[in-house]
Amino acid sequence: MSYRTALVAFMLLPLVAYAQDAVQRDQRQMHGLHNDPKAYIGALDDPKRDVYQKPQEVLAALDIKPGEIIADIGAGSGYFTFRLARHVSERGKVYAVDVSPDMILHINRAIRDLKVTNVVSILADPDDPLLPGASVNRFFFSDSWHHIDNQTKYLLLMKKILKPNGEVVMIDFHKKETPFGPPLEMRIAREDLIKQMETNGFRLAKEHTFLQYQYFLVFAPK
Repeated sequence: MSYRTALVAFMLLPLVAYAQDAVQRDQRQMHGLHNDPKAYIGALDDPKRDVYQKPQEVLAALDIKPGEIIADIGAGSGYFTFRLARHVSERGKVYAVDVSPDMILHINRAIRDLKVTNVVSILADPDDPLLPGASVNRFFFSDSWHHIDNQTKYLLLMKKILKPNGEVVMIDFHKKETPFGPPLEMRIAREDLIKQMETNGFRLAKEHTFLQYQYFLVFAPK
């Protein structure tokens, strides 16, 4: 079985009983599933997510080069982690960073089952990804930045961890009512995020607008 075939099979596996239950839930309730890891994983890996998340288009827009080192912050079930790993090739590496032991355990099982050699899981602190300095080409956040409480500290650490010419990729839901995404009070408006990043030493380098419910911003250190 090829790596790609195995990856597709794994992505479609997510615990059938829980996935069926997750499909019936409103996606905005996903954040209420944190205390039920299996159900939360089922919701994260729900194939219906692809319709609005457009993972293949996201990866194409990133134009990832073989050999890159990417930190997937808030990796969750590994929805993007293993897709990123395929693009960086065996010469690259993806750090799957999460604060949830259940998510890290799930990713570790996937690493084993898929026989992946370029994904490293990290059980991190809430305000520290626990990565060495100048070690990462890109930070990748998909619907996870709003979970970080001490964002100012995190941005300072990211500047130290990024390699020269590194980037920070931010994908998150617009601060308006949408059929999917976290509660409105948890969201960060696009304009507020840009202002926050600029205040903390980053500039907006690129923006992609093909996602219907989310902004897709790429920042670089000033």
